[in-house]
Amino acid sequence: MLKNFQSFLSPLFCMLAAGVFAQEVSGPRLPPIFDNTYEAQPDSRIRQYLSPKRIVWMSDRSGTSVVDASSLLKPGVGQADLVHKNFAKLISMEGETPGILFDFGKEIQGGIQIVTDQPSDQRPIRIRIRLGESVSEAMSEIDTIRGATNDHAMRDFTVQVPWLGVMQVGNSGFRFARIDLVDPEHELQLKEVRAIFEYRDIPYLGSFKSSDDRLNQIWNTGAYTVHLNMQEYLWDGIKRDRLVWVGDMHPEVMTINTVFGKNEVVAKSLDHARDITPLPGWMNGISAYSMWWILIHRDLYKNQGDLDYLRKQQRYLVALLDQLMEKTKDNKEALDGTRFLDWPSSENPQGIHAGLQAMMIMTLEAGAELCQILDEPAQATRCKTMATQMKMYVPDANGSKQAAALMALAGLMPAEKANSEVIAVGDCERFSTFYGYYMLQAKAKARDYEGALNCIRNYWGGMLDMGATTFWEDFDLAWTKNAAPIDELVPDGKDDIHGDFGAYCYKKLRHSLCHGWASGPTSWLSEHVLGVSIVEPGCKAIRIQPNLGDLQWVEGTYPTPMGVVKIRHEKQANGTIKSSVDAPKGVKVLR
Repeated sequence: MLKNFQSFLSPLFCMLAAGVFAQEVSGPRLPPIFDNTYEAQPDSRIRQYLSPKRIVWMSDRSGTSVVDASSLLKPGVGQADLVHKNFAKLISMEGETPGILFDFGKEIQGGIQIVTDQPSDQRPIRIRIRLGESVSEAMSEIDTIRGATNDHAMRDFTVQVPWLGVMQVGNSGFRFARIDLVDPEHELQLKEVRAIFEYRDIPYLGSFKSSDDRLNQIWNTGAYTVHLNMQEYLWDGIKRDRLVWVGDMHPEVMTINTVFGKNEVVAKSLDHARDITPLPGWMNGISAYSMWWILIHRDLYKNQGDLDYLRKQQRYLVALLDQLMEKTKDNKEALDGTRFLDWPSSENPQGIHAGLQAMMIMTLEAGAELCQILDEPAQATRCKTMATQMKMYVPDANGSKQAAALMALAGLMPAEKANSEVIAVGDCERFSTFYGYYMLQAKAKARDYEGALNCIRNYWGGMLDMGATTFWEDFDLAWTKNAAPIDELVPDGKDDIHGDFGAYCYKKLRHSLCHGWASGPTSWLSEHVLGVSIVEPGCKAIRIQPNLGDLQWVEGTYPTPMGVVKIRHEKQANGTIKSSVDAPKGVKVLR
């Protein structure tokens, strides 16, 4: 929007200032009435306005206190006018405050725009706005029973709207919005209610399409979930916590590499975590999250090949690796700080120990790779030696699918054994949205592609069946047995999939329904079904090895620093795969 504003004003400035402002300036700038003491911080996002798709609920359907609500479903323009037509009315009477619940069709990050008309009483009118990721959240009260809060983002608040004007308010993640007239014996004339959608206007360079529409929808939903969290920084969730949690970032960055390619939000967020965490601190207070920071840099370098950026991490990286190697005893991890893998595994200390042992090995091996690239051969040798020694101790996963997945990926346990004895037990039972990605990776290492695809369809697809348009902070298929979907009022006798479940920091309605760490199937499908793996940093060489499972065909694209690779695989009558790959110059394709 700022760029459009500048394109309109630029010729005017040139004429008024006799060419002073005619030179080309890159990026947004302040209008010249500001002097150079002002430091502009441009926003990398854009804003669009969305009219509601439907009205879910009204307090009155008789036409007495809610009048002509359907007019609010028409596309708006965001401008009050003097025509005095095409508006809805909310009329408060004694003991009755009317309200309407809107559905904008998809979860978004942003706020609400209210355009009012001109009732006879020209005083500002108070309204209550409730934003919700589900119908039940938008219909909730903030109390200690249902779990609805204003933590991290205001989603339940009362404001005044003007007579014959426009009000814009709100900054949260939501799909549903309820508006109630608060003032008694007033008439509110609503001309428009629109959602303000704030996001990065970036192309989806990567793609995935197959003979299974459910998998296609899951890939797209994972991509969109992360896209929404790519705000000024890379957040874990757009309702809560809206923070840079480094562990959450790993599956998010893998999705960004797969869908968007290089994006400045990744480096900005990684550097932020580094800069606010001087050693010997652990990022977010969690030792595993500092390890994820190293693993992210390894995977980011593999995809982007940006050596200049990697060198900026050198001093911190080497010191962090020293700190990690100090946290061992007799080849066992002895990490302090918060000992954490993910929430569902948090009550299994033996499983956490096994997972951290595996993470230490994975991190030291990644550190050795990065140190070799950064001309730190002594540190690379130390890391490699320590990782080898730590593999001599094999802890018990204690039934933890999270720990078993990491142990398989670290080479502490044969992947086939980890899969058959732990991960595949009960199919998708005890999966988690965060570590589900690593469970899928372990299944791929065990070559259980059919089992992985079924878990993607059933577990992540189970959220779609409950009305999700983004993937959630946590999910259990058992929740769905008697539950109403998030886009309906919960009938008597049904469970509230949002308000009745959850645990730890995400109890009931506090539960985030747009969490970037849940996007794992997006990058997994591109890596293992479309078959793209990186052989040389910066995608200078990639390997294409598809695993179609029960699919008849798959096609898609993968972004590289040199351009987009186009791929299609078709299963032939004899079971062989016919493949076509179109790669840009500078990308070597291996089979």
